[in-house]
Amino acid sequence: MKKFFLAFLMIIPFFLFSQTTLTPELLWKIGRVNPVGVSRDKRYVIYSVSMPDVTQNKSVTKTYRIPVDGGTAEEINNADTLVYNNHISPDGKWMISDNEVKLMNVYGSDLYPDLAKSNVLIYNSLMYRHWDTWEDGKFSHIFLSAVSDTAKKDLMPGEPFDCPQKPFGGGEDYIWNPDGKHIVYVTKKKQGTAYAISTNTDLYEYDVETGTTKNLTEGMMGYDVNPAYNKNGALAWLSMKRDGYEADKQDIVVSNGNTKLNLTASYDDINVESFKWSDDDKAIFFIAPRDGTLQLFEVNYPGLTKMAVTVKQITKGDYDVSSIVGQKDNMLFVTRTDFDHASEIYTVDLSNGNMKKLTYVNDSMNNALAQCTWQKKYVTTTDNKKMVVWVVLPPNFDAAKKYPTLLYCQGGPQSPLTQFYSFRWNFQLMASQGYVVVAPCRRGMPGFGTKWNEDVSKDWGGQVLKDYLSAIDAVSKEKYVDTTKRGCVGASFGGFSVFALEGMHHGRFKTFIAHDGVFDFRSMYGTTDELWFENWEKGGAYWDKNNAIAQRSFGQSPSNFVQNWNTPILIFEGGKDYRVPFEQAQQAFQAAQLKGIKSRFIILPDENHWVLKAQDAMVWQHEFFKWLDETLK
Repeated sequence: MKKFFLAFLMIIPFFLFSQTTLTPELLWKIGRVNPVGVSRDKRYVIYSVSMPDVTQNKSVTKTYRIPVDGGTAEEINNADTLVYNNHISPDGKWMISDNEVKLMNVYGSDLYPDLAKSNVLIYNSLMYRHWDTWEDGKFSHIFLSAVSDTAKKDLMPGEPFDCPQKPFGGGEDYIWNPDGKHIVYVTKKKQGTAYAISTNTDLYEYDVETGTTKNLTEGMMGYDVNPAYNKNGALAWLSMKRDGYEADKQDIVVSNGNTKLNLTASYDDINVESFKWSDDDKAIFFIAPRDGTLQLFEVNYPGLTKMAVTVKQITKGDYDVSSIVGQKDNMLFVTRTDFDHASEIYTVDLSNGNMKKLTYVNDSMNNALAQCTWQKKYVTTTDNKKMVVWVVLPPNFDAAKKYPTLLYCQGGPQSPLTQFYSFRWNFQLMASQGYVVVAPCRRGMPGFGTKWNEDVSKDWGGQVLKDYLSAIDAVSKEKYVDTTKRGCVGASFGGFSVFALEGMHHGRFKTFIAHDGVFDFRSMYGTTDELWFENWEKGGAYWDKNNAIAQRSFGQSPSNFVQNWNTPILIFEGGKDYRVPFEQAQQAFQAAQLKGIKSRFIILPDENHWVLKAQDAMVWQHEFFKWLDETLK
């Protein structure tokens, strides 16, 4: 291990810049802090820092430890030995890991060995592609092995199911029971078309001694994920009730082996993002959206007592508590972001919620940058509801000036718009180029009650679009908004929102930018991967003429209102996006071109629903602001 000063984490000496504004180049020099955990001896917080290297089109990651009370960080190369590993049995003799197993013949060469040079894929059911990958007949399975032996035993022999779950599952999908005799893992025991229309994942318990498996969440029909034991053997996990609804209210459920207790069910405005057991096993800390932010909460676990379950909010402020790292005594370690600052690790005093910064990875950069300011406004919607709207103002903001203004449309649709720090949809970057950013917490976002969250489903073209217009109209009353220079931008559901508003904005906007947006509901239904999403959000299939809800939903497709399009539009699309497939953007661009509208189509062949490669992201940013320069300023 070598000691170093935190300033040396910076790739370049940012002190050379004097209150410069954030640019795409500087954004991609910001270190990305990822927590690993608290060391076993409770002396250190372990974390990694990924530094993007645009020239090499990759990131370089290093791991560090810093004393829990603050101080100098050390670079280390043995992080795995310092933190608790729930993939190693409590007695240290056994380990679990995941590997892919070939179980299905998909390729032409699988079925016709004499045609080994053929390039053919053959499918008999749906889920033939998922997120950004074509089904290749391989499934992720959990394997058990002795720590001192290379021989591995497949816990799911012959089963065409995945653990970890695809596309985003990881090591959190399988853990040891503290008794050292059982393994719990997450999987959805469905395949093909049945898989495509269901969200019913379950927790399965494997008995190491007998080799038998049982379903711990039998009859629980929605997502059941993220299992975590306390030291006494109580199992907690995140659970949704309804099959097919991926954005259902997510609660914390705990089982003591005999009974299950939902700790957060009675709290309508709590939708849990993540959680961690307290060190004394008497409570669970969790993160949930609240009033346009992500905050830290605590819920007690009564165990076998008759004690009432109560939830307490620990932190409050205009920031996001984005993850829980660990605990020492009355101090919790978390990561925190806001619109001006990427993730850093903080301590939280559990007695009063006070926070103290622990890592300073990006301070040299932040001290050199002119910071943005923001306001939280409450706008009255057309149905007389109060809606939180974030307004992000440029550095050195002057209320006597007029600024071009962007309406930001969040994706999801049911994802919270909070104090996040994005390396693509970065509010600080937008504002630093001289734009006011208006970001409404419109219908469909958790943190404002279940009804608010669900009001977008089966009505994409309804109240949610009115919410957007209420937000931009309310903020446009401010004298600093140049109403002749307003734009509208967004991705995914936000991209759909852009396409929809293009057909109904009545001259409000001078330009639009959509990334991976849904343009045509029928073709989306026929080409997307996870059909449970479309079935829930649209209310059924477009061919079901007796389903009034589905017929109304499909009638709200932006493709039905292209006759009203008249405003310049930039369209981005990832070539490997199978969630919102390429044809959506293609159809929108073709419609704009045929109508003679100034438009541009930017294809990223190697990217999925996101933009992950450094140089692709840099081109994306430059084209984003180039378009705004051409059409708005």
